Amino acid sequence: MGNLVAKAMTVGAVLAASSIARKVTDGTWKFVTGNDSPTNPEDPDIDFKEAVAFAVLSGALVGLARMLANRESTKVIAKASGKSPEQIADETN
Repeated sequence: MGNLVAKAMTVGAVLAASSIARKVTDGTWKFVTGNDSPTNPEDPDIDFKEAVAFAVLSGALVGLARMLANRESTKVIAKASGKSPEQIADETN
Protein backbone atom coordinates (compact mmCIF):
# COMPACT_ATOMS: atom_id res chain seq x y z
CA MET A 1 0.00 0.00 0.00
CA GLY A 2 1.43 3.33 -1.00
CA ASN A 3 2.38 6.02 1.43
CA LEU A 4 -0.09 8.42 -0.17
CA VAL A 5 -2.95 5.93 0.18
CA ALA A 6 -2.06 5.36 3.83
CA LYS A 7 -2.06 9.08 4.52
CA ALA A 8 -5.39 9.54 2.73
CA MET A 9 -6.96 6.71 4.75
CA THR A 10 -5.67 8.19 7.98
CA VAL A 11 -6.96 11.67 7.11
CA GLY A 12 -10.36 10.22 6.22
CA ALA A 13 -10.55 8.30 9.48
CA VAL A 14 -9.55 11.36 11.49
CA LEU A 15 -12.11 13.58 9.75
CA ALA A 16 -14.87 11.04 10.33
CA ALA A 17 -13.88 10.63 13.97
CA SER A 18 -13.82 14.40 14.47
CA SER A 19 -17.30 14.71 12.99
CA ILE A 20 -18.63 11.97 15.25
CA ALA A 21 -16.91 13.56 18.26
CA ARG A 22 -18.65 16.85 17.50
CA LYS A 23 -22.03 15.10 17.51
CA VAL A 24 -21.15 13.36 20.80
CA THR A 25 -20.08 16.72 22.24
CA ASP A 26 -23.39 18.30 21.27
CA GLY A 27 -25.35 15.39 22.74
CA THR A 28 -23.33 15.37 25.95
CA TRP A 29 -23.73 19.13 26.33
CA LYS A 30 -27.50 18.86 25.84
CA PHE A 31 -27.71 15.99 28.37
CA VAL A 32 -25.66 17.75 31.03
CA THR A 33 -26.93 21.32 30.70
CA GLY A 34 -30.34 20.82 29.14
CA ASN A 35 -29.44 23.47 26.54
CA ASP A 36 -28.15 23.27 22.99
CA SER A 37 -24.40 23.59 22.66
CA PRO A 38 -23.11 27.08 21.90
CA THR A 39 -23.00 27.66 18.15
CA ASN A 40 -20.11 30.09 18.57
CA PRO A 41 -18.36 29.88 21.96
CA GLU A 42 -16.28 32.94 20.96
CA ASP A 43 -19.44 35.10 20.94
CA PRO A 44 -19.18 37.72 23.72
CA ASP A 45 -22.86 37.12 24.57
CA ILE A 46 -22.05 33.56 25.69
CA ASP A 47 -21.19 33.31 29.39
CA PHE A 48 -17.42 32.95 29.83
CA LYS A 49 -17.71 29.87 32.09
CA GLU A 50 -20.02 28.19 29.59
CA ALA A 51 -17.64 28.95 26.71
CA VAL A 52 -14.64 27.57 28.62
CA ALA A 53 -16.51 24.44 29.70
CA PHE A 54 -17.65 23.79 26.14
CA ALA A 55 -14.13 24.36 24.77
CA VAL A 56 -12.66 21.92 27.28
CA LEU A 57 -15.31 19.27 26.57
CA SER A 58 -15.12 19.56 22.79
CA GLY A 59 -11.32 19.72 22.78
CA ALA A 60 -11.01 16.61 24.90
CA LEU A 61 -13.53 14.59 22.89
CA VAL A 62 -12.21 15.64 19.47
CA GLY A 63 -8.61 15.04 20.57
CA LEU A 64 -9.48 11.60 21.90
CA ALA A 65 -11.41 10.68 18.75
CA ARG A 66 -8.54 11.82 16.48
CA MET A 67 -6.00 9.84 18.50
CA LEU A 68 -8.12 6.68 18.40
CA ALA A 69 -8.75 7.05 14.66
CA ASN A 70 -5.04 7.52 14.02
CA ARG A 71 -4.14 4.46 16.09
CA GLU A 72 -6.74 2.22 14.48
CA SER A 73 -5.98 3.32 10.92
CA THR A 74 -2.29 2.69 11.54
CA LYS A 75 -3.11 -0.85 12.74
CA VAL A 76 -5.27 -1.54 9.67
CA ILE A 77 -2.66 -0.16 7.26
CA ALA A 78 0.09 -2.13 9.00
CA LYS A 79 -1.89 -5.35 8.77
CA ALA A 80 -2.69 -4.77 5.10
CA SER A 81 0.91 -3.95 4.18
CA GLY A 82 2.63 -6.56 6.35
CA LYS A 83 4.60 -3.94 8.24
CA SER A 84 4.67 -3.13 11.91
CA PRO A 85 2.55 -0.25 13.23
CA GLU A 86 5.77 1.54 14.20
CA GLN A 87 7.02 1.42 10.60
CA ILE A 88 3.72 2.79 9.31
CA ALA A 89 3.70 5.58 11.91
CA ASP A 90 7.24 6.56 10.89
CA GLU A 91 6.27 6.61 7.21
CA THR A 92 3.16 8.76 7.66
CA ASN A 93 4.87 11.41 9.78
